[in-house]
Amino acid sequence: MKFTCAVAMSPLEQLPELARTAEECGFANIALPDSLFFSEQVSADYPYTPDGSRFWHEDTPWADPLVAAAAMGAVTSRIGFYTQVLKLGSRNPVLLARQVGSVAVLTGNRFGLGVGLGWSPEEFAWCGTSYSDRGPRADEAIAVLRLILGGGMVEYHGEHYQFGKLRMSPAPSRPVPIYVGGHSGPGLRRAARAGDGWTSAMMGFAELKTTIERLTELRAAYGRAGEPFEIQAVCVDRFGLEGYREQAAIGVTDAIVMPWVFDGVPFDGPLEAKQDSMRKFAETIIAKL
Repeated sequence: MKFTCAVAMSPLEQLPELARTAEECGFANIALPDSLFFSEQVSADYPYTPDGSRFWHEDTPWADPLVAAAAMGAVTSRIGFYTQVLKLGSRNPVLLARQVGSVAVLTGNRFGLGVGLGWSPEEFAWCGTSYSDRGPRADEAIAVLRLILGGGMVEYHGEHYQFGKLRMSPAPSRPVPIYVGGHSGPGLRRAARAGDGWTSAMMGFAELKTTIERLTELRAAYGRAGEPFEIQAVCVDRFGLEGYREQAAIGVTDAIVMPWVFDGVPFDGPLEAKQDSMRKFAETIIAKL
């Protein structure tokens, strides 16, 4: 079982040192969140809180996750990075392929792309994209990304995206894994059909177990049961050695954690306190699993 350190909402100036410490402590990856902007009013509920409210505010710091991965990759040598998750529906996949390919090359193939549709209609509208057909467009976007990142002269002619023969160079020397987020039926089907893994938002253990079982069924139905598949989980009610062993037993391959939260250190807390929490987590959990 791997452990990934989430750095959401930490001050941006802390990110390089958090990456260095995470690598020293034996974390496998850094999970990078995505938020384009904070709209004063939103016309849809946030899907991952009980009351639909956002748990961040207009002053909460965010970095573009691809820029953050490149910056953190420059000060580390082994740890990986992935977006958890990048809002695919608001972005053009051709432009995104250029960015993802650059980060993958610059980090020495230490980058994975976690994607979700995005939940805010305002983000779609103000970025010039359509909200109503976000699912089918995401399916094509994933296909476009894999095609371009695979290297060579390629072309694509779909319903939502079309382009003639083009090549982006250099292409990554290894395929960039694409992890698909979402708790809905369509999201799980997309992950099982087109993803190299599934990544969760905050979820209780019982729901997580049921979801992993459903993903197993879907992957078998799509003829992918024998292929490698990551289960990246943010489980909110199983902690400690036994808790992570329970997660591993139901199929979690990568536990996403924010160690300083366990110690009551706020998102904007001091760097040194976060580093102390990471080291304690490494000694009490990572070293023993």
